[in-house]
Order: sequence, then C-alpha cells, then structure tokens
Amino acid sequence: MSEYSILAAVDLGSNSFKLQVARVVDDQIYPLDALKEPVRLAAGVDADKHLDADSQQRALDCLKRFGERLRELPSGAVRCVGTSALRVAENAEEFLEKAEAALGCPIEVIAGREEARLVYIGVAHSLPATQQARLVVDIGGGSTECIVGEGYTPRLMESLHMGCVNFSQRFFPDGRIDKHAMKQAELAARAEVQTIAASYAGQWQEAIGSSGSARALADVLMQNGWAESGITAAGLAELRTQLIRAGSLDKLDLPGLKSDRKPVIAGGFAIMSGVFAEFGIEHMIAADGALREGVLYDLMGRFHHRDMRVATVEQFMSRYHVDTPQAERVAVLAGRLFDQMQADATADTAAVRIFLQWAAQLHEIGISIAHSGYHKHGAYILANADMPGFSRMDQTLLGRLVRAQRGGLNKLPEFQHDNAEPVEYITRLAVLALRLAVLFYRSRADVVLPELRLACQGSNYRLSLSEEWLADNLLTATALEEEKADLKAVGIKLVYPD
Repeated sequence: MSEYSILAAVDLGSNSFKLQVARVVDDQIYPLDALKEPVRLAAGVDADKHLDADSQQRALDCLKRFGERLRELPSGAVRCVGTSALRVAENAEEFLEKAEAALGCPIEVIAGREEARLVYIGVAHSLPATQQARLVVDIGGGSTECIVGEGYTPRLMESLHMGCVNFSQRFFPDGRIDKHAMKQAELAARAEVQTIAASYAGQWQEAIGSSGSARALADVLMQNGWAESGITAAGLAELRTQLIRAGSLDKLDLPGLKSDRKPVIAGGFAIMSGVFAEFGIEHMIAADGALREGVLYDLMGRFHHRDMRVATVEQFMSRYHVDTPQAERVAVLAGRLFDQMQADATADTAAVRIFLQWAAQLHEIGISIAHSGYHKHGAYILANADMPGFSRMDQTLLGRLVRAQRGGLNKLPEFQHDNAEPVEYITRLAVLALRLAVLFYRSRADVVLPELRLACQGSNYRLSLSEEWLADNLLTATALEEEKADLKAVGIKLVYPD
C-alpha cells in the first residue's frame, strides 16, 4: 500500500459531521485543518427508521463542502466512516450513493464495536502515556461507546444505543426540561449502562470522556465554577439543578455552553449522569482525541505495516482452527490467477486483490460449525462477527467471496447479467480465481500443478493447462466440468484445455 504524507478522516456522526486533515511525520500525526458542521443526522431518523429528506439534504450540502477540501488528495489517503444513524437507517444504502457522489470518496458504515475501537485509538494518542487502565466514554449523537484499555490497546468495547440527539428528542421534546423528564432520561441511561457495568467493574483506574458532549459538559462545569477540571459528579449535580430550573432550552443561558451544543445538552447530560452513577465515577478527564483521530491513526497503520485488518484475519484463522497450509496454498494460487486476468491494475483492482487474499485465508472458517454448507456458515460469520479494522461493507465483501467459493452463482450480485459496475466485474474475477484455486487444491496437499494460465475477455474465460495432466487427474477434470456448468448457468463460458 502506498504511503501518504497527508491524510484525511471524515466522521459522519449522528450529531455532527467532522473532517480532519493531518500531516504524517514518522509515526505521528499533526493536524493541519479541521471542519465541523452540526448536521444532526439522527434527528432525521423517523419512527420507521428512515432518514427524512431534510436531514439528507443537510448532510449532502455539508459533504459537498467537505468534498471541495478533499478534492486534491489521493483516494487512498482519505477514509470516511458513518456511525449510529447510518447503522439504523433503513434507507442508508440509497442515501450513501448520493453522499459518496457529493463527497467524492467511498463511505464505510462501521459497526458499534469498531467505532469503539477507533475512538479508543484516537483518545489514547491524544493523552500522555500511562500504565493505568482507562475507561473511555464517548457520547455521540446516536450511540455511546464505552471502552476499557491500556496504552493503545482496547480490551473491552461496547456500543450502547443512546446518544445526545435521540435522548434529547425522546425525553426533552421541543426543548422542555422538567424534573420528571430528567429523572426518566437518567434512569433510561442507567438501564443501558447496567448491561455492561458488571463486566467493567474493577477493570479501570482513570475515566476519560471524548467527543462533543463530554467536552461541552466539561466547559460548562469549569466556566461556572462547578468543577476545577474535567467533569465531576458534584459538578453534574449543580448542572442538573440549573437545567431543571431553566425549564426549557430557550431560557438556558450558561457560560461555556455553545449555541450549536445547546439543542442536545440535556440528552448528553442525562447519559453522562447515568454513566457516572452506574460506573461509580467521581471525576472524568475530557480528551481532545476521538473517532476521527482514531481513523487517521488506523489509516496510517495500514501503510506502516500495522494494518489492524491483517491482525484480525490472523486472529480469525486461529480462533476457527483454519488449516493454515491449505489456506495459504489456495491464497497463493487464487492471487496468481487473479493477477493474470488483471494485468492493468487500478485502484479497484488493488482493493479487491487484498480482499481476495483474506477471503482465501478464511475460506474454510465455516468448517468449525459444520462441513455441510461450510461456505455459507463462513459467509455468515464474516458478515456478522465483530472484525476490528473492517467496516460493514468490508465484511459483506469478504462474506460474498467466501460464499461464492463453491455451489451455484445465480443469486450472487457479481453474476447478474445486467451488472456492469467495474467493482462488481473485478469481484467476479476474484470469485472465479478463488473457486478454481479451491478446486485445484481439493486434495489438501502440496500437489504439483501444471502451468496454469487464466485469461478473460468479457464473459469468456480461457484456462490453459495440459490435456495430459487432466487425463492423469480425473477427479479434477470432473470438478472442472461441474464448474463449467455452474458458470454457464450465469452466462459465463469457461474454455479449457489449451
């Protein structure tokens, strides 16, 4: 992977959209530019879990402005992630097509625990090193991430479905604040935190708050003299009194409370109050680093040979007891066949080539569940497991490749006759390369294969190998005939031998 001196991260949060551009020097990242807009995407998710037209338009207008800033950067130097609102919205896929066109970059929707991992990385790099275990709490617009880690390594990661936007809408509609509503909001937050409190108890020595809600609460407490630094339980008690006394956001006037934070301050406060109560926190430091800084450091790691995705693949191979020699045989041959078909490399080719490597290494993880239909079991695991470093779309692609290694192809999107999308076409080549590699190494041994050459032209594929070898390997010859029939069913012609 190429190295870049300038990186950019875009965080499509449920409350705010943020852009961070930074310079890379050795293993450090130095901020160059930052943009932030309060899009309030979560506020546009209706009861049917659809993003409404107004919230989509606010988001697209923001992304067009961000896109202008990113226009001159190489695509590999930019990573854009979507969080809670895009995880829950039923029409997220439709919106993402328009959003990617506006931004000019791909957008990854990341799972809650992956968001938690990236948040922790960002926070850890923004604070002095310590030997103490830290609890990091990140209250976003639609979710709250709670992480315990040491150094730069997270150990416990959870994402709770509560955020400053959805709590503000749910408990404080029209900005009204009263004692009953506040009590209900705090109890709801405590109920969410209770689900993880026992497993987190005794695991940390220092509490850290990250993102807008934590920093806003810290600013209000310090500027009003309710805390000397950060956030304290006593300071939160003072703020609760002031919020209820005001009765509504329109009448709330507190030093340190910015106008863009006021609409969601009550929801953010209730969640933080619940977190303090359930975790028994007395004092919390407010950190500068958060998700976008974590995205930058994770992106830097990908081309500094510390790609978290590689570590995750290795962990999965170990966890699911993969036959490593067999996986490597298949990976090497699949890669070679794919490269023969893709002599003219593009960015899409390089991306799919990496995923083909990982899919080959993981193609048999489903055997740990059952040998029958193991390709389907493996695809399910890859699409639904927590895989640090991978977005939901990444996992979907991995699952599709593993699912397609055997059996019929007529239901797979890569093999729809009217699908001419470049990435889908390249993925189709990866599927064929993987299927043939699995087929040729069916014996699970270091067999001496003939010289294989695979070429493609449209939907026609020519596999060059000797007739003599096929005559001596009748099982493989039979399997190739079956493969030929499977491909013919989806309009693909496989010709062999040469």
